[in-house]
This record gives sequence, C-alpha cells and structure tokens, in this order.
Amino acid sequence: MTTYDEPASLRDLTAAAARVRRSVEGVIEGKPEVVRLALTVLLAEGHLLIEDVPGVGKTMLAKALARSVDCSVRRIQFTPDLLPSDITGVSIFDQHRRDFEFKPGAVFAQIVIGDEINRASPKTQSALLEAMEERQVTMDGRTYALPSPFMVVATQNPLEMEGTYPLPEAQRDRFLARVSIGYPGPEAELQMLDVHGDTSPLDDIQPVAHAHEIVKMVEAVRTVHVAEPVRRYAVELISATRSHPDLRLGASPRATLHLLRAAKAAAALAGREYVLPDDLQSLAVAVLAHRLLPTAQAQLNRRSAEQVVLEILHHTPVPDPAAQWPPASRSY
Repeated sequence: MTTYDEPASLRDLTAAAARVRRSVEGVIEGKPEVVRLALTVLLAEGHLLIEDVPGVGKTMLAKALARSVDCSVRRIQFTPDLLPSDITGVSIFDQHRRDFEFKPGAVFAQIVIGDEINRASPKTQSALLEAMEERQVTMDGRTYALPSPFMVVATQNPLEMEGTYPLPEAQRDRFLARVSIGYPGPEAELQMLDVHGDTSPLDDIQPVAHAHEIVKMVEAVRTVHVAEPVRRYAVELISATRSHPDLRLGASPRATLHLLRAAKAAAALAGREYVLPDDLQSLAVAVLAHRLLPTAQAQLNRRSAEQVVLEILHHTPVPDPAAQWPPASRSY
C-alpha cells in the first residue's frame, strides 16, 4: 500500500525532474518558468509548441531538453518543399524480396524536434496529426507504433514573419501547451554572453535521466488524485470558452483532458499527489489560449485569447478548499 504521506515514486519523480531542470536551465538562462512548463508537458504525455520571434532560443530549449534525457532524438527542419513522407516514412519496393519495405521517417524517435513547423505547407504539417494523437503511423494499410516516451517539441515564428503558414486548428489542438520564451533580462543576457561566447553549452550536456525513468515518471503522474470538485472546475473553465462572446471557437474536449493531465504533472512536480485549483489556473493560459479563435470584433478591439482566458479564470468560481483534499491513504 502506498500512502499520500510517503509516495516513493513521487520522490523519485521530483528528484529526476530536478536533474533535468538544472541541466536545461544551464543552457536557457533566466527562464525557469519556461523550463518547468516544458517538463510538465513531457510528464503529461503531451507535445509542446514554442512560439516566438527568431533568435530567442526556441530551438536551443528543444535541443537542451532532448539532450538532457537519454532518448532517441530526431530533428526535422520544416521547409516549404518538405514532403509528408519525409516525416512519416515511405514504402520502397525491394527487388530481392519482391515486396515493399517500410522505411521509417524522422517521426520515429522518442523526442522529435520540429524546427519552424509553420514554414511547411499545411499538407506536410498534417502528417504529424496521427503520430501526435495516437502515437502511431499508418502507411499502406499497416500501422507502425511509435516508441515510448514520445514527445514532439515544435518551434514556430509568429505569423507576421515572412514565409509562414498558419497551423490548422486540428494541428494546434494536438499540442498540449504553447509557450513564448521572450527576451532575456539584462543580467541573463550578460550571463549568456559568458556561457555562449566561445562554445555552445549544448556540447557539455550529458543525459541526466533515462527513457525508462521518464516512463516511470509518467506512470507516477497518472496516479495523482483529482477530486470531483476540481474536475468539475476544469469542465467549467472549458465550457466558459465555448460560450464567451469574444470567441468564435472554444476549447475542445481534448483541451479538458490536456488541462487535467498538465495539472496532475504540475502537482507531481510540486511534490503533491493531488491537484489543486491553483494548478489549473497556472496552466490555463498555456494550455488553452493557442486553441481559441477570437471573433473579428475581438480582434478589432485587440482582445487576445490570453486575455479572454484570464477573464474566464477571474469570473469562474473556485471550488471550496475543504473539498479538494484526497483521502488519507490509497492503495494501488
């Protein structure tokens, strides 16, 4: 029997997560909240979209996370001439066997880095849909499973940049969270000049967690308790996006699942085996905003999806704290 007071698996999770966080923060200076969100997405079995202007470290964050974990890593540079088969793979006729042989594409890795994903055509972007949702690839009537753990870390430039295509709504909905790194502060930028001046800090990164550890950490996150009032609070937040006058597209049921999974991962990283409304509130903007489409009038009024989510958080009643605590013990 495992109790909430002494969860051995939770201690292992927080220790391994701390090692990964320190490793990534050694490369990405001054952005601890961004690194923490990336870890949260990894433990929630989700995919991360990093959106920001060029040169702020989007690809550096993705590479640092990938190198800190002893997993197979593949990088895809999205360009306008990239084909879907370059991502998923292709069947080639083998003259000796007189049969078709499947050659896996770049998506067959545990951590896939999609660099500048919105520079490829929508057709090529859609090649990731099945892989991201079902963790498999179907080719010529056959299904090929992807390795575990599996995470897509994609970067994209804002739509105002030249040569970009907007991600389809179905594609954005597959990403558990979206994060913007932003410009570093003056002190962090000075430190960056010292660290990055002569050599790349990526060269010094060694794996601090193995793939099987990540799988165990994910399993530990699944056991985090979510009380009924907290689940109902999550549903109320999502439902409010579907009826808000400033939104023409609200959050999907997949968004509800993603928000709850992310909250469980955040609770585990904080050393808790139960979710609080604070976990949902801290993740709501990152998990929901990229899925929402403001109305034309809201865009004219310069109302962003982030502002709408914050307004919904402000007006949605928070559950009674007395109803949030888990039972004293729990057997698995």
